[in-house]
Amino acid sequence: MSTTTEPTTETITIGGELTVGRMGFGAMRLTGDQVWGEYPDHDGGIALLRQVVDSGVTFIDTADVYGPHSNELLIREALHPYPDDLVIATKGGFVRGGYPYDTLGAVGNPNYLRQCVHMSLRRLGLDRIDLYYLHSGRATDAPFEDQVSVLAEFKEQGLIRHIGLSNVTVDQFEAARRIVDIAAITAEYNLASRAGAAQLAAAERADVVFSPWGPTRIDGPDAGHIRDEVQAIAQCHGVTRQQVALAWHLHQSPNSLPIPGTTTPGHFAENMAAAKLRLSDDEVQRLTELTSEVQPNS
Repeated sequence: MSTTTEPTTETITIGGELTVGRMGFGAMRLTGDQVWGEYPDHDGGIALLRQVVDSGVTFIDTADVYGPHSNELLIREALHPYPDDLVIATKGGFVRGGYPYDTLGAVGNPNYLRQCVHMSLRRLGLDRIDLYYLHSGRATDAPFEDQVSVLAEFKEQGLIRHIGLSNVTVDQFEAARRIVDIAAITAEYNLASRAGAAQLAAAERADVVFSPWGPTRIDGPDAGHIRDEVQAIAQCHGVTRQQVALAWHLHQSPNSLPIPGTTTPGHFAENMAAAKLRLSDDEVQRLTELTSEVQPNS
């Protein structure tokens, strides 16, 4: 007989001290087309961000390159002064040269990263950023260890509370941990792509937060088959495929902190309801086996 699995916890703790709800909010979509420029429905974006907080979400994820800059400014306009229990994560280290995605590049110059931190503090209206990510491990203009050391410097100064890593290899994650405590890591991980499987495993070993990006995305050559399988489970529960995908993350790992994004109040409410969805052991296994786990990478 199939038993019902409960999500491991209703909260998760970042850096051993910041306790937030298991479902965060990714603000990236509150920008213009292709994450370029200001969000066209400015008032709607303000209203949605306020709904997010009023609904009890205590973790919002953004980055300086979203817009660029407009996403952080929108969050400040909507929510400042911030509730005491709200944790805002932002990122730095990418640059964007224009509307085309191929203008996106990574910069690791220590002074550029220092500027990134100071400007995010200013735009968000904060004295200290609770969780600050190095947005990429791909920059080649400065050694990776030097980039991490800049963030460690800011942590020592009290301008960053906890440090995270995005788009890094497992080797980089371990190298960073030899310099400073790392509280979170993000990577692509969802029902169709397990590209971040090695990063999730590393996060679990180190007992740090893993934030899967693209948590509800179903792309790739097997997308049709995967959607059909997920839809069958969704119909059994009277929910959507996206809700099943989010619930799977919460069942899959106690370190998982999904940050689904949306631009509509109704879709946001559906995402939050996914935290209450109970999947059976068999369903969790079926979903996990839809795609093979990618081998650990360096």
